[in-house]
Amino acid sequence: MLWVLASTWYLLSEAVTALALPGYSYAQHYISDLGVPETSAAAGAVTGSPLAAVMNLGLVHQGLLFSTGAVFAFRAMPAGRGRRAFLALALVHGAGSALVGLVHSDADHVAALHGVGAAMAIVGGNLAVITAGVVVRRSAPPRGFPVVSTVLGAAGLTSLVVLLVGSSAGGPLLGVGVWERGAVYTINAWEFAVAAAVLATRGRAGE
Repeated sequence: MLWVLASTWYLLSEAVTALALPGYSYAQHYISDLGVPETSAAAGAVTGSPLAAVMNLGLVHQGLLFSTGAVFAFRAMPAGRGRRAFLALALVHGAGSALVGLVHSDADHVAALHGVGAAMAIVGGNLAVITAGVVVRRSAPPRGFPVVSTVLGAAGLTSLVVLLVGSSAGGPLLGVGVWERGAVYTINAWEFAVAAAVLATRGRAGE
């Protein structure tokens, strides 16, 4: 439930903030543009978000709730090194997401921290998703859940690579927003997948 709340809260924060920012496009603009309260001179950016605080709080809450959920999941996972790796990666994601929310991309002198946070959130989150799929294979997960975890995590990392390569080459096909969201939404989708898996397991057990 913590992960469902984290993902729902984040997606709603993003949607509300995007609607309030004239000219903003999910396909053509970075998520981070939504968290910049001042108008920026950066090429291609749409900033000056009137609800920047909403977006930034959504990112911080995503990080805190994901990390808290990961602690509970760690306690329920089969013993082994894999679950420690999952927890570590989940905490990296949580810290990165919170850092992105606390330091926006146009902040004077500390904007580089925003990029570090984004890398932590995307890479750490998608690797945590993949690791979770590997760990639960040792138990009795709902059919297909390990595969779903692996596919989502791999898709997220692939989207990140396309974003980075495309950006250095003048802009990726379909727009930077598509690929950045492809790297982020895989984590959100996995959070909902976990909830579905838990409910399915409880249903089979008659709980």
